[in-house]
Amino acid sequence: MSSTALRWFKSSYSGDEGGNCVEVATEPTTIHIRDSKTPPDDTTPHITVAPSAWTAFLAW
Repeated sequence: MSSTALRWFKSSYSGDEGGNCVEVATEPTTIHIRDSKTPPDDTTPHITVAPSAWTAFLAW
């Protein structure tokens, strides 16, 4: 799946002035994570993890 077809979001605690934010897009079997400062297109680098790994990370 291309990164532009994903629905990306970031925390409501993140401001609009840029900074150190990540964006997340979810699918049933994959969580996609990217830097919010990169341009949103098919070449945007991002990492993927399983939903269970993402849940464990958030609980940490």
